[in-house]
Amino acid sequence: MRRYDVVIVGGGHAGGQAAIALRQGGYAGSIALISAEPEAPYERPPLSKGYLAGEKTFERLLLRAESFWSEREIALWLGRVVVAVDPEARAVTLADGETLGYGRLIWAAGGEPRRLTCVGHDLRGVHAVRNRADVDRMIAELPAVDRAVVIGGGYIGLEAAAVLTKLGKRVVLLEALDRVLARVAGEALSRFYEAEHRAHGVDLRLGAKVERLEGAEGGVNGVRLADGAWIPGQMVVVGIGIEPAVGPLLAAGAEGGNGVAVDAWCRTSLPGVFAIGDCALHANRYANGAQIRLESVQNANDQAAVAATVIRAGEGAPYDAVPWFWSDQYDLKLQTVGLSIGHDRAVLRGDPASRSFSVIYLREGRVVALDCVNAVKDYVQGRKLVVDGARIAPEELADAAVPLKEMSALSA
Repeated sequence: MRRYDVVIVGGGHAGGQAAIALRQGGYAGSIALISAEPEAPYERPPLSKGYLAGEKTFERLLLRAESFWSEREIALWLGRVVVAVDPEARAVTLADGETLGYGRLIWAAGGEPRRLTCVGHDLRGVHAVRNRADVDRMIAELPAVDRAVVIGGGYIGLEAAAVLTKLGKRVVLLEALDRVLARVAGEALSRFYEAEHRAHGVDLRLGAKVERLEGAEGGVNGVRLADGAWIPGQMVVVGIGIEPAVGPLLAAGAEGGNGVAVDAWCRTSLPGVFAIGDCALHANRYANGAQIRLESVQNANDQAAVAATVIRAGEGAPYDAVPWFWSDQYDLKLQTVGLSIGHDRAVLRGDPASRSFSVIYLREGRVVALDCVNAVKDYVQGRKLVVDGARIAPEELADAAVPLKEMSALSA
């Protein structure tokens, strides 16, 4: 059995960044990175944006040039899947039966796309958007696609709808709830994006419940809704969230559920085992102390840095990074800082009709998050307000003529 000082499971942004951070911090121990994918670590967010649109090559998505990993003596075990963890023996078992020993284990396996369970979910032409292979299959099928159906009105679904529309496809977007982005944004932002997609020709339907997918000769040709409506389409894109890939850790006794629970230093309840990125369930002060998972590049980078520092130095500052996200749709750049979870007031700053505005979220009078559409200055200046939990009168925040950095915070 081969042994490494550090074994990293997962070749996404979190896993790749953990290996990079270890070496950049001077860590000299042996490192192995195990990835289910055949490629070296790469960025996932552009998959549903520039990569699908054909505007970015895959090489531009790589976290580092392929030579980096061998030069830094980071062993890449690509196309391999970890199926079991033995915390006593400090070893992981791969799907082919091979075992690797570890001194420290960093679990950065991310998650798997939630799949539809209705009839027809496994037809050819039904796609998730999670890895390069997913998007490559979509790209290969696009020449034969005239109509596409997107299921899910979150960021992935909206981004896919925008790209498919740009590529000349007729797109129907189905959202089961009464507005898009319902789980991550306030109503003002939801209604703005609904209007934008419709203005670009997307047939966006709210409260739409999928009953089944139908097809011919093994390929999908449409979606049947619960109300009987029939929507034709040669491609169906499903964007309904992910399931954290933590089965082997939970089976080994790690605490968790919707993810694997970690402390402020990204340590799980298993000795020598860390978890970072999309699958890490952690207490976050920007979520009012709630235990959450964050599916973002920011979280992947910052948790990777925390785990790497603890492994390298034996101690380090706890994770306490302000969350941020972004989404590109059409000519709109949405930048979010903070978490609007549990907000009790939303302040509109600027005019959505100008296609440059912000929504500022308050909880108990404090600024907790901003959604900024084509409003980079608000995003940059609003970050401090979120970090400080600033108390600023709503009428001040709403005055777009006054820069946020000039706002006077009220006394706590």
